[in-house]
Amino acid sequence: MTLSEFKATLASESPDPHLNKLLRALWWQANDQWDKAHDLVQNLDSSVAKWIHAMLHRQESDLDNSLYWYSDAGRELPDKSLQAEWEEIATFLLQD
Repeated sequence: MTLSEFKATLASESPDPHLNKLLRALWWQANDQWDKAHDLVQNLDSSVAKWIHAMLHRQESDLDNSLYWYSDAGRELPDKSLQAEWEEIATFLLQD
């Protein structure tokens, strides 16, 4: 699936159940369902899950929590918009 194809699914009522948890979390975040996105990643231990977790806390302006998760993911606070970061993460996940 390409990024454009993934973005096209955002118009659906819910994410494709065949998507992995990380892509479903991005789907929910893009559809203004922060809690559903957070629930999917908060207990996952991968660096990408932690990256998404950090972005979610950045979205809610919880900078201290966000910085913790960026550090745990081995990343720094990005100097880009949330949308650009969302696209970067989605692109990374869709390459796998």
